[in-house]
Amino acid sequence: MASENLTAAGYIKHHLQSLTQDGHSQGLKNVADFSYIHLDTMFFSIVLGAIMCFILWRGAKTATVGVPGRFQAAIELMVEFVDDMCKSIIHNDQTRKLMAPLGLTVFVWVFFMNAMDLLPVDLFPWLASFLGIHYLRAVPTADINLPLALSTGVLLLCLYYSIKIKGIGGWVHELFTAPFGPWLAPANFLLNVLEFISKTVSHGMRLFGNMYAGELVFLLIALLGGTWAASGSVGLMDPIMFLIHILAGTAWAIFHILIITLQAFIFMVLAFVYVGQAHDAH
Repeated sequence: MASENLTAAGYIKHHLQSLTQDGHSQGLKNVADFSYIHLDTMFFSIVLGAIMCFILWRGAKTATVGVPGRFQAAIELMVEFVDDMCKSIIHNDQTRKLMAPLGLTVFVWVFFMNAMDLLPVDLFPWLASFLGIHYLRAVPTADINLPLALSTGVLLLCLYYSIKIKGIGGWVHELFTAPFGPWLAPANFLLNVLEFISKTVSHGMRLFGNMYAGELVFLLIALLGGTWAASGSVGLMDPIMFLIHILAGTAWAIFHILIITLQAFIFMVLAFVYVGQAHDAH
């Protein structure tokens, strides 16, 4: 973190800035400037992805045919749950061979990235300050670029399966004839393009919006306990604010466990739904 004293607004703004490749921050005004690479988002998403792959690999490697242990039982329960969910939405057997494992991977990966929000908001920025890094965001899904990148990947899968199932001719024909018939081909094409765009944007923005809001709440709660340390003296209200900070932080963290799990689940299910819709003929 930066060493200078920050106001409450400056503290929040500081924590919402990402580390870029030139060593500077990218503020909120430049959030859609793709000339910057968010190194913190890349770092944490890759590390958490590697941890996720290791855990799933370890679960498959240590699986036995006998009475499963707690770890194996948890992995098996999660795999069966995702597989059943995939079967209920996608009815093509060949597609499920890819989408079921992919859905499990997305669910666990997004959950791990969301769970970074449960760590103290100043922990990683404080550790990074020893390396001369003054801007760091530890929650990859609170950076709009990553959720939109994931949803764009789902869009590419939808286009792939639309062409694979219907053929390039059938898919193009559907773009210009559904849903109003061939006489309104321009309107049909525009409507279908807007549908693809809206699905992709809403898919990513739903995850981003919830995690961004959760991050803001944690920052506001952190400010409650920070007044004591920042003032350098103990006032009448400081211990009370610190106690509220502890109670509010604990309550929000417990509630946030539901949010991070639910958002990972919703993102996975919507990926199944959109790919399943790509198989439907209009």
